Amino acid sequence: MAITLSIANQKGGVGKTTTAVNLSAALKALKKRVLLVDIDPQGNATMGCGVDKHTMENSICELLLGECNIHKAIIHVDDSGIDVLGSNTDLIAAEVALLRGKNSEFKLKNAINSVASDYDYVIIDCPPSLNMLTINAFTASNGIIIPMQCEYYALEGLSALMKTIEKIKQTTNPTLEITGLVRTMYDARTKLSNEVSLQLQQYFSHKVFKTIVPRNVKLAEAPSFGKDSISYARSSKGAISYISLASEVLRKTSIN
Repeated sequence: MAITLSIANQKGGVGKTTTAVNLSAALKALKKRVLLVDIDPQGNATMGCGVDKHTMENSICELLLGECNIHKAIIHVDDSGIDVLGSNTDLIAAEVALLRGKNSEFKLKNAINSVASDYDYVIIDCPPSLNMLTINAFTASNGIIIPMQCEYYALEGLSALMKTIEKIKQTTNPTLEITGLVRTMYDARTKLSNEVSLQLQQYFSHKVFKTIVPRNVKLAEAPSFGKDSISYARSSKGAISYISLASEVLRKTSIN
């Protein structure tokens, strides 16, 4: 059965989608079967994989509304080899419907369970807010990976996310855990980055991934070509860092 990991941070602009896309591609490069689920109405992870969010016949919106099954919504990406369950702004309508439905927080979990034997990992790119979509993602997940930009407000945003995780554990998913925190968009030349990095290690110790994702031009360029960094520039520092992160994820989640 697949291990499902949500990539989440209630603070925007921390490299969340970049991590979801590139971790998925890196796990595939390490010979794992991967499904990337985009549950953010912005659809950036969808586009970043090379899937046109405007022309999808079926997306996660139709899936959550019960208008199609997950098999009809999954799209295979040739470049990376991963499968994608795409998203676009139609998902906002699905969120409204979920708010009115009974047991709607389990919709995504039930859909993923129906294909869990087809994958080793399911990676979910969450929206940067707490809403019914995020609740669906956390309810469906075994663990959460939190991208952290080492800046002034980083720990404040993390505190809010921790409270959300505790609420989910008390209601829909008692076994939910934080898989790890990953430092992203890291600039070792700045004193602040180093100070915040040390704070994270001090407070969260073994939960902080050893891999640090640097600021990298190739990571920033890749989405404009509809590619992950490994397909776009495998030897770049960004791509190498996500291969390293994927190796850590494998060790932490005990899939060999």
